[in-house]
Amino acid sequence: MGQAARPSVEADRAVARVVPSLLPKSSNSCLGYPSPHLTQGRATLELTTIIIKEDCLLEVSPIFVGIDVSKAQLDVSIRPSRQTMSVTNDKAGIKILVKSLEKLNPTLVVLESTGGLERQIMLALIAAEIPAVMANPRQVRDFARSTGQLAKTDRIDADTLAYYAEAIRPKPRPLPDELTMELRSLTVRRRQLINMIVAEKNRLSTASKAIGKRISAHITWLEQELDRADQDLDNFIEKNPVWNENRDILCSTPSIGACTSRTLLAELPELGTLNRKQISALVGVAPFARDSGTLKGHRTIWGGRASVRCALYMAILSATRFNSLIRDFYQRLKAKGKDSKVALVACMHKLLTILNAMIKNKTRWSENFSYQTT
Repeated sequence: MGQAARPSVEADRAVARVVPSLLPKSSNSCLGYPSPHLTQGRATLELTTIIIKEDCLLEVSPIFVGIDVSKAQLDVSIRPSRQTMSVTNDKAGIKILVKSLEKLNPTLVVLESTGGLERQIMLALIAAEIPAVMANPRQVRDFARSTGQLAKTDRIDADTLAYYAEAIRPKPRPLPDELTMELRSLTVRRRQLINMIVAEKNRLSTASKAIGKRISAHITWLEQELDRADQDLDNFIEKNPVWNENRDILCSTPSIGACTSRTLLAELPELGTLNRKQISALVGVAPFARDSGTLKGHRTIWGGRASVRCALYMAILSATRFNSLIRDFYQRLKAKGKDSKVALVACMHKLLTILNAMIKNKTRWSENFSYQTT
C-alpha cells in the first residue's frame, strides 16, 4: 500500500512547488510561505486544497487614507493598517506622497478644506486619478466627537479623516476648473478689500488728526484698488462666452446686479445643474425640520455657502421693493403673519430656484414663468 500511495505524494509535491508563495504562514494569513511538511511529502492534495482558498486570493480589503493639511507638512493616516507618514507640504513632498498612494491604490482619500493650503495636494491627486474628497471641517469634527475623540493633533486629525472616509465614504465630486478657481480668487479678493475699507472707516471715526490723515489716504488707495478689482472681474468674465451669457441672464432679473452676478458665477458654479431642493440646500436657504415625537419645532436654515447667501440677501432687500414677482410674494407672507426675516429667507429661496431654472433653460427673466423651477 505504501508503493501505491507514492504517486499521490509526488503529485502533492508538484502542486506545492507550483504555488509556494500562495500558501499561508499561519491560519490567520492568506499569503505566505509553504509549510515544511509539504517538502517532506507528508501533505496530501486535500490539505493543499483546504489551505489555498479562493476568497483569500480574490478578496482585497479597501484602503482609506486621511490627510491632515498644514502649512509646513502633510500628515497621512491609512486604514485599516493604521500606518502613518508625514511629508513636507511642497512640490517634492507632494510628489513623494502621490507616488506612494499610486502604489497603494486607495479606495478613497479624504482631506479637509483649510483655506487654500490643500489646493496643491488636491490637484495632484486628481491629476494622478486618485479618488479624493474635500470634506467639510465641521462635519469631520462632529464625526470625531461622535466617536468619543476629543483630543486634537495633526496625527489624530489624519486618523479621524481616514476613519471618516472608511465609515461615511463620501462621494468624490469634481472640483472647479482652473478658470473658475481664478474667478473665485478675484471675488474673494474684492470681498477682502471691502472688509478693509469698512474697518478703516470705523477706525477713522475715533482717530486723532495725525492718524486720521494716514487712514484717509489708505481708504483712498483701497477704493482705487476696489475699482481695479471690479474691472479685472468684468474683463475675466467677458473672456469666457459661457460666463458672459450666464451673467447677462442673471442681470436681466430685477434686483440682480453686477456684484450678485459675479458672486453667483464664482461661488456657485453648480447653478443650473441641480434641482431646486439640491441648490437650496447647497446655498443654505432650505428649511430643515426639527421635530421629535409630538414636538413640532420651527423650520430653520442651516449650513451652506455664506458668501452666496449674503449676496442673495442684499439682492432680496432690493427685490422686495422693485421686483414685482418677489414683492407680491413677500407681501403675501407678511399678510399671513410671517416675521420679516422668515419672509426674506423664503424670498431668497424662491429667487434662487428661479435663477437656477433660468440658467438651466438659458431663459431671461420674465414676470410669468411657464417652466417649472425643478
